[in-house]
Amino acid sequence: MTDNTQQSPDANGPHSAIPADLPTQYAPAEVEGKLYERWVEAGWFEADAKSEKPPYTIVIPPPNVTGSLHLGHAFQHTLMDALTRRKRMQGYEALWLPGMDHAGIATQNKVEQQLAEEGKSRQDLGREAFVERVWRWKEEYGGKILGQMRRLGDGVDWSRERFTMDEGLSRAVQTVFKKMYDDGLIYRAERIINWCPRCLTAISDIEVEYRDDDGELVQLKYGEGEETVVVATTRAETMLGDTAVAVHPDDERYRHLIGKQIKLPLTDRTIPVVADSHVDPEFGTGQVKVTPAHDPNDFEIGRRHDLPMLTVMDERGVITAHGPFQGLDRFEARSAIVAALREQGRVLEEKRPYVHSVGHCSRCKTTIEPRLSMQWWVKVAPLAKAAGDAVRDGRTKIHPADMSSRYFDWVDNMHDWTISRQLWWGHRIPVWYGPEGEVVCVGPDEEPPAREGWHQDPDVLDTWFSSGLWPFSTLGWPDETPDLAKFYATDVLVTGYDIIFFWVARMMMFGTYVMDEPPFHTIALTGLVRDEHGKKMSKSFGNVVDPLEWMDAYGSDALRFTLASGANPGTDVPIGEDWVKASRNFANKIWNATRFALMNGATVEGALPDASEMAATDRWILSRLNTVLCEVDGHYEDYQFAKLADALRHFAWDEVFDWYVELSKTTFARGGRAAEVSRRVLGEVLDVTLRLLHPIVPFVTEELWTTLTGGESVVVAAWPQDSGFRDAAAEAEIATVQQAVTEVRRFRADQGLQPGQRVPADLALAGTPLVAHEEAVRQLLRLQPAGEGFQATASLPVAGATVSLDLSGAIDVDAERKRLTKDLAAAQKELAQTGAKLTNEAFLAKAPEHVVDKIRGRKAAAEADIARLTQQLDRLA
Repeated sequence: MTDNTQQSPDANGPHSAIPADLPTQYAPAEVEGKLYERWVEAGWFEADAKSEKPPYTIVIPPPNVTGSLHLGHAFQHTLMDALTRRKRMQGYEALWLPGMDHAGIATQNKVEQQLAEEGKSRQDLGREAFVERVWRWKEEYGGKILGQMRRLGDGVDWSRERFTMDEGLSRAVQTVFKKMYDDGLIYRAERIINWCPRCLTAISDIEVEYRDDDGELVQLKYGEGEETVVVATTRAETMLGDTAVAVHPDDERYRHLIGKQIKLPLTDRTIPVVADSHVDPEFGTGQVKVTPAHDPNDFEIGRRHDLPMLTVMDERGVITAHGPFQGLDRFEARSAIVAALREQGRVLEEKRPYVHSVGHCSRCKTTIEPRLSMQWWVKVAPLAKAAGDAVRDGRTKIHPADMSSRYFDWVDNMHDWTISRQLWWGHRIPVWYGPEGEVVCVGPDEEPPAREGWHQDPDVLDTWFSSGLWPFSTLGWPDETPDLAKFYATDVLVTGYDIIFFWVARMMMFGTYVMDEPPFHTIALTGLVRDEHGKKMSKSFGNVVDPLEWMDAYGSDALRFTLASGANPGTDVPIGEDWVKASRNFANKIWNATRFALMNGATVEGALPDASEMAATDRWILSRLNTVLCEVDGHYEDYQFAKLADALRHFAWDEVFDWYVELSKTTFARGGRAAEVSRRVLGEVLDVTLRLLHPIVPFVTEELWTTLTGGESVVVAAWPQDSGFRDAAAEAEIATVQQAVTEVRRFRADQGLQPGQRVPADLALAGTPLVAHEEAVRQLLRLQPAGEGFQATASLPVAGATVSLDLSGAIDVDAERKRLTKDLAAAQKELAQTGAKLTNEAFLAKAPEHVVDKIRGRKAAAEADIARLTQQLDRLA
């Protein structure tokens, strides 16, 4: 207890200390902010690399510098924070390191939009001035999400905050690039890449979103007479870059055409017919136009047959090929070219609708244009094999295990990775070119060539290159730092299954390559947050929720507990506002019940009394406490957050607050040694329960635990240990009490009695465990002693005992009998009707199965109602 107390009379016992600063109602807005700043200022989230404690490290998925907190962030951050807080309490040197990703394309787009509002472009500023402008934008607007992480309660080590373009991480990027270049794992080549005509850069395969688009398929005739071919396409504009037509070598229909030259319409060129086994003779006409510079499959055919590779569009998707279509946008050219071919009679059938999968830029949603381009690539085969082997040999475990197949599907089939981007914001590729064609890759401790005529590659690296180094670059690599020695490899990566390909696989590749050790012991994959109906959250659906609004309304603890309650490994998480309200109610229940306990003298002072001094209720709750503690520990180790949240809610609300506290009220009222024992047991149970709840709901538990115990902070309190105490007999005894009370409460409700309405009752409890709890049972059930004139109007056999009630003054027995008789008749009629249908062979033969199942359900419900109503009528008799 703190010294700041006031004395408050307890109607059921002695005076007890009530904290003057513990309000009657919990107000999250008045508690959360001040508590978080206190934790940070105290340094409790800071990890010490010199500590003798065992390390525990979680790598945070660095949010984009352009981002703000969304429910997906809040979800994963809640889980990571819970893991870190628990390990810190368990005596680990826990490091959860925060930071942000520079988000190349997204950030450059933000600043270019800002410039456009000023009537300028990045070209107007020039590269150096533009990059300076981006840095200024980052300082002024970037990192909004970091403040929102504080609001959520993230226990991160702010003293170690990193940014993927800070000096240390830039040095790591340059070091890795140089090493991979020297090892032959990075090379430059002209290949087909995914090009965004709006962002004006290459993007990797994983940054392309495919969706079914409505297109139009046209059949076009090339050549004349016997040397005529028919090809089908949805991208007629690319025919200007065709350099061949391909057929399958075994297709008898076209064997006479192989090697022939045919006239390409709308041009002055002829193109060959080549034989290639890639062609599917069963698809369409079995004849395929080949545009090597504008299609990845055609590019491979072109390489096999040494075909010319003609680029007919510029970087903005505008036609560059000489002729009447020059200067048209690709989509304008598509319609114009089909019209021109139709005039020549070369469109064999009118355009027809054709739904096909089309790639779009994940950043701006522009249709991707396959484009032949000179780019930098990573040779991924050896890296991907090492990343796959790390999981196969058990050095890294994927949880849940059935998600491993997604991981292997990716790393076992990975293509070389395009890492160059035609942007100005990002890590500049550390390669210099000389006037005589020289190429030099420069390491971080090397000076670039200073001779005249040398220039640096203008491109920057893909953002995922630098974020792939995050687990070790943030710890000081390439230097041998104390942090690196202490905290690498990290213990767990908590992330959504949707970025296995984007980020997880790349970190695994870099970790095994650079550190000779995978970066994680465990990859714990979560699902995605969806709305309460299980629908994906999207602005277009109008169901996106700002988590800050829910935190404002219900408190951060309420949001956190809701998210944890839905976190089944690898499974999507539906969430709705009503569930957050329910979690708010749980936080209020914790507050009110703890405040009541303090008012009634609950204490943590002194040792627990011996079990021989405890009542069965005391021994029961301590036995249950240790069982739940072990369950919670097991669920944490298995990343079963939904199960541990459910176990804690059930124990705290149902067993501690609704049963133990209520059963102990009569003990507190009597006073004496039994009350002292129960007050100490209640203090112990609350102390442990608040510590168990703290990692998920840190704010309300901190306020209550420090008040209850006088301790400095639950953040640095010890995680509870199982004392080994179990009492099966006490658990059985209290289970009997719970059964009896529940059955009588149900009967009272069936009779229409108000919860607080008192009725006379005679309790025949001899020979049952209920004897020792008669006073508590009467208090819980609002049963008065059977006095003079008592006449039992209902008798209930419960748990081996008999409870006789005199309801003559509480209810109108005749009216209640009429009501029950009417309900019974309705139930019997329902049973007769449903029974008749289910014995009607004609009905069963025609009715759909789901209709029959519904009738069966109605019949079963009617049978249950008849049994219940008959029993109630018998009791009234």
